[in-house]
Amino acid sequence: MKVYGVTGWKNAGKTGLVERLVAEITGRGFTVSTIKHAHHATEIDHPGRDSYRHREAGAQEVVVSSPRRWAVMHELRGAPEPSLDEILRKISPVDLVLIEGYKREPHPKVEAHRAETGHPLLAPENPTIRAIASDAGVQVGDLPAFDLDDTAAIANFILTQVGLPKEPDNV
Repeated sequence: MKVYGVTGWKNAGKTGLVERLVAEITGRGFTVSTIKHAHHATEIDHPGRDSYRHREAGAQEVVVSSPRRWAVMHELRGAPEPSLDEILRKISPVDLVLIEGYKREPHPKVEAHRAETGHPLLAPENPTIRAIASDAGVQVGDLPAFDLDDTAAIANFILTQVGLPKEPDNV
């Protein structure tokens, strides 16, 4: 599977960019999955739900299945967080996996940047960042720079970087 990341500081526009990229790239006929890294204890289940009760009772994994979707929740129960490579091995094959976060992992990335956050760019210190997508027209060395809202151009860049055509053969 091809893997590409979107990284940046909090409130830099990562989630919005990933959302637009998924729509753009799937709209071209490719299959895309996403992985989002959170630094806090993310809760995707809620007290009172049957699946929550199963987890609270001690289940290691709980699968919720319906006619529209299914999900697996895996409790670490004190075990270390799995690596990105371990997570990638668990997901179904697709044309492209977009990864939000994981700024220290070795996969290539686009840095999302909003000037209003006041945070410095990560790119000067992170060689895995291959381009900048910003609302401030910033430039770092010879890295390509895109407007944060130019989704089509960013998608073209990512597809070229991972060796996928701008349109799949079967379209």
